[in-house]
Amino acid sequence: MRPHQKYELMKELAMNISTLSDIAQVSKSGYYKWLKTICRPDKDYKDYLIIKEVFDKGKGKYGWRTIQMNLEISMNHKKIQRIMRRYGLICKIRRRNPYIHMMKKTAEHRTFENILDRNFNQNIPRKVFCTDITYLYYGGCRLAYLSVIKDIASKEVVSWELSNNISLGFVLKSVERLRDLDLKDSIIHSDQGGHYTSPEYIYRVKNLNLIQSMSRKGNCLDNAPIESFFGHLKDDVDCKSVKTFEELNDMIDGYMRYYNTKRYQWGIKKMTPVEYRNHLLVNA
Repeated sequence: MRPHQKYELMKELAMNISTLSDIAQVSKSGYYKWLKTICRPDKDYKDYLIIKEVFDKGKGKYGWRTIQMNLEISMNHKKIQRIMRRYGLICKIRRRNPYIHMMKKTAEHRTFENILDRNFNQNIPRKVFCTDITYLYYGGCRLAYLSVIKDIASKEVVSWELSNNISLGFVLKSVERLRDLDLKDSIIHSDQGGHYTSPEYIYRVKNLNLIQSMSRKGNCLDNAPIESFFGHLKDDVDCKSVKTFEELNDMIDGYMRYYNTKRYQWGIKKMTPVEYRNHLLVNA
């Protein structure tokens, strides 16, 4: 290309850049600065590959702290954070449960002393109850929730309520079913779940003359009788075989009647829970 041809080409290119800059409403100096930036070699790319290797090993669950600890070279934490932001290495963290967070921040939610203290050898019916919630799969992948209250002395299930959601209402219904019993100074033991620490539940329990007792935080053995019952229930009942919530409810009701009146247990003198409850009352 001859010199005058090069000159004409550069002149035309400059005119095009000037026109495009006016259309985009940017200065020509800003354009050239941007051009230098994108043409400049990426000085972080090698470090990005090192960081990404560790990030991928952690299946996207490593934050900058874990990545820094697993790097074979020394790298400043601010640099790691900058590179992760630039290249979109976003850590898949477990988000906090807003319901639990709200419960912890609400002063009205209360916990109670572990009065029961694993004293499961009770011999007076209707004096010590344990309660909890479990989940049941049915109809493929549908989920139902079961609230159960059990008499520790007789092993009898005195109340239960099935729900297709885990709101407070079905737990309150299971407690209200105890209203016809003589409950003065009786204990009801649970874990420290949000249902049992809620103001409404505390009010209902107190209104029934029940005394609340709670397991230590994260200690399922403190409520072993109800956990054992849930294990038997899930072994004995094929919940996944039913397709509707109504069928599941009928199945659970049938099992509860069977458990209380027909399921003999070695630990209660080979009696059913109802038979053993009557035996204890007669021999009290």
